[in-house]
Amino acid sequence: MDYMSWAYGLIGGLMIGTAAAIFLLFNGKIMGASGIVGGLVDRSGASTWAERVLFIAGLVGAPALLGLVYKLPATNVTDKIGLLVVAGLLVGVGTRLGSGCTSGHGVCGISRLSIRSIISTLIYIGAGVAVVAAARATGVLL
Repeated sequence: MDYMSWAYGLIGGLMIGTAAAIFLLFNGKIMGASGIVGGLVDRSGASTWAERVLFIAGLVGAPALLGLVYKLPATNVTDKIGLLVVAGLLVGVGTRLGSGCTSGHGVCGISRLSIRSIISTLIYIGAGVAVVAAARATGVLL
């Protein structure tokens, strides 16, 4: 394990927390990525289309630009495209059913001491642990 792994997590967490605070300060809204992306599809919420597109562009573009300047740490993403598609769809459905995602409930909600967000976060983290354990036990995920 890389001795700097903890620093990457710390820096990333600080950046996400700062972005959430800035988003709330300037927009008066919670920075929930699933709600922002979902609003592009179903036109829900008060945010404008341009605001949503700019948010997503920054979400994708900032790491891409950073990767051109710095050597980013390696990730372990599966090469099973079907698994990624199914997982993405399940996450999308789950965030809509749960009315939020890790950024909305986990970062913004918990920092506001929202009981609903704390319970939601415990449920989706627990579900994630159960799904990974089942996938590894059945050989779907190695």
